[in-house]
Amino acid sequence: MPRPFETEALRSVRDLVRWGASRFQEAGLHYGHGSDNALDEAYALVLHALRLPGDLPTVYLEAAVTASERGQVLKLLRERISTRKPAAYLMGHIQFAGLDFEVNENVLIPRSPIAELIERGFAPWLQEPPARVLDLCTGSGCIGIACAVAFEEAEVDLADISGKALEVARRNIQRHVLGNRVRAIRSDLFSALANDSYDLIVSNPPYVPNAEWRELAAEYQHEPKLALAAGRDGMDLVAKILEQSARHLNPNGWLVCEVGGSVAEFETRWPDLPVTWVEFERGGDGVFIISREELAARF
Repeated sequence: MPRPFETEALRSVRDLVRWGASRFQEAGLHYGHGSDNALDEAYALVLHALRLPGDLPTVYLEAAVTASERGQVLKLLRERISTRKPAAYLMGHIQFAGLDFEVNENVLIPRSPIAELIERGFAPWLQEPPARVLDLCTGSGCIGIACAVAFEEAEVDLADISGKALEVARRNIQRHVLGNRVRAIRSDLFSALANDSYDLIVSNPPYVPNAEWRELAAEYQHEPKLALAAGRDGMDLVAKILEQSARHLNPNGWLVCEVGGSVAEFETRWPDLPVTWVEFERGGDGVFIISREELAARF
């Protein structure tokens, strides 16, 4: 780590961003929790430490920082290196579908490409706005809350087995003032939802094979294992969701489910299941959609 007099030369916001990105590169950090490179990650952390907005006008990058501010920034950048915690955990929040969400180490960091589907209103599959939506394995609540914002009349349930995750989800419901339409329910998949049915079920469940989870970069090891690992092939929970969803979908309802990098494992288990794999304009894959009728015919 550089000696103090070396960092005293860092005078501007731009200096600190550049220094942070260089140190991140040297440390071999892993990205994938809201950014995919050292420069963007350093930029986000520097602005957070300085209490500046993410859309800071470029001219302010040349603004001088005080010695105290420089110390706060360097402390945060060094913490990113020493702990390998993702930047979102260090900042305590992250953007998803244009909304800001609280996060901590009890929830997966929001990064699902399903955000793009929400912004598109789940077109072309949904012909009209859904009246009831379920976000299954909700974590922070980001998917369900984003759905509630997108569909202004919809009632949305956020379900998760983790009580600690639901504490975060409830704070995010309050953050977006949606308590009149969104509720958080502790449930092992559908166990507490026996009498509930929905027009749309959206889920980003655990789907990482156990052996693969053990090999993940240190940054991912800070996320709850419960939200990532799911058996030998990663399909343990996906199987239950497929088997049970039809009973909780209204006629003409849809299941949207993410399996990320485990598409091959999914297709090995269900080679003939008539799912549609969603194509995204902004990157991301591994999200399928299937109708209630197709699920009922198979399961």
